[in-house]
Amino acid sequence: MVDQKACTRCRECIRVCPHNSLSLVENRICFDDSACFSCGHCRAVCPADAIGIGAVPEALELVSVADAAGSWWQGEMAIQELVALMRMRRSCRNYLDRDVPDAVLTDLVKIGTTAPSGTNSQGWGFIITSGRKEVEFLGALVGEFYRRLNKKAKNPLLYLAAKIFAGDALGRYRRNYCQQVSEALTAWETHREDRLFHGAPAVLLITGKNSASCPGEDALLATQNILLAAHGMGLGSCLIGFAVEAIRRDRGLQRALGMVDDEKLYAAIALGYPAVKFLRPANRRRVLPRRTRFFRK
Repeated sequence: MVDQKACTRCRECIRVCPHNSLSLVENRICFDDSACFSCGHCRAVCPADAIGIGAVPEALELVSVADAAGSWWQGEMAIQELVALMRMRRSCRNYLDRDVPDAVLTDLVKIGTTAPSGTNSQGWGFIITSGRKEVEFLGALVGEFYRRLNKKAKNPLLYLAAKIFAGDALGRYRRNYCQQVSEALTAWETHREDRLFHGAPAVLLITGKNSASCPGEDALLATQNILLAAHGMGLGSCLIGFAVEAIRRDRGLQRALGMVDDEKLYAAIALGYPAVKFLRPANRRRVLPRRTRFFRK
């Protein structure tokens, strides 16, 4: 792990290690393997490039875009370009009849893994559904879940029981979504209008391991990386909450997707080449942050 000949004993690696797995003993950098969780901080700060993380590849090994090896110090990159990317990315619900290459989808997954994760657990998972036939089949499975749910919501006895014993969850669904879902199902059955995935040729699901320290946050941080990267690669994207809710509640759907017991779905992204070009950035309502003051002068 440590090239003692190249090491200058500057101790920068010791200073940044969050788990104190490095120490200087008899003028040698010693490494405690049991305390390390492979965050790579030590390697990142080493001025002599004397540290290696054996189980972690040096590059993302992207195929569809250049894998830039350069590094940026904080404050050196053009922040206005990053902000412009964030603002220009919009949810796309109009796609061209054009498949997304598997290499592009795989690269998006790799880019997603550059996100931070709690205790560097990297407990996320990614499931790719590629091609319109595959996406339509997944949509049919999700649609069947909502057909059953709508039937329950319209049953007065189940509706009453849910209101008494389940905190009115079924009632809220009936009031807020039942009609919308019913119309979407009819639109698909009558003229193949896809109101779930909006005609996208690919869907990417992002999961998290329940055993991770913060699986939801990890999965959603990876999701944001993917959304921004997709825009930069010329793709449109849209988060599909209805698919997430159906898959979370349907064990049959989870089995069909190959999900395991220690896995929960957090995001579903429809992906494809957009059939519309957005000319202006997305704006947001003004926010007023709250500031805490524990000590006053």
